[in-house]
Amino acid sequence: MEITAAMLKANIEKVQERIVQAAQRAGRDEKRITLVAVSKTHTPELVVDAYRLGLRHFGENRTVEGNPKIEAVARLLGETGAADPPHWHMIGHVQSRKAKEVVARYILVHSVDHLRLAHRLERAMADQDSVLDVLLEINISGEESKYGFTPPSLLAALPELLALSHLRVRGLMTMAPIVPDPELARPVFAGLRRLRDDLRRRFPDVAWDELSMGMTDDFEVAVEEGATLVRIGRAIFGTRGV
Repeated sequence: MEITAAMLKANIEKVQERIVQAAQRAGRDEKRITLVAVSKTHTPELVVDAYRLGLRHFGENRTVEGNPKIEAVARLLGETGAADPPHWHMIGHVQSRKAKEVVARYILVHSVDHLRLAHRLERAMADQDSVLDVLLEINISGEESKYGFTPPSLLAALPELLALSHLRVRGLMTMAPIVPDPELARPVFAGLRRLRDDLRRRFPDVAWDELSMGMTDDFEVAVEEGATLVRIGRAIFGTRGV
């Protein structure tokens, strides 16, 4: 079913209110939580509608879809969006050979999941003489199907990662398992927060200020456990296209 402007507006307001309520339950400042609207498989026109309703952060999973969409959204917004453009996040797995396709368009890469990708991004940013903000993807749940460092492998890789002068590590990201009850995802989110707190003690020169965790089915629990970035698609845009 095609989503109408009225439905989109109601969805955004409902999600924002749920974030506020979850933050209040945890005694947190809701202004510290960024809503990243996952626009994967949705049209540039729908992204523009969401932008005009106040959203500014959008997440894409693949460069082959995301990069043309970013350009299309910029054309549709024209001068309207020039002063306050959308901020694009790469939230999906990035193949190392695609690193150059990421660095020029996304303000934050959530999914740095191995050293090889980090080094490819480093080289691409060095060519531009610029710095890219990144999050390190952690496989907290231990699922074989998921990408990411394990906590032990992260600790082993961190000295090398933090030595890369054109990448700025801002925090961590994780994907929780698909579970019937969002409460079942809480240990994963709590585990990521505890890992972040441990890294703050071990590596105090890094800010470690971002935790990207929580999606449509579990973002309220993620907020309660410390999420600063929630990646929400279906609750905003409805069922994705093909």
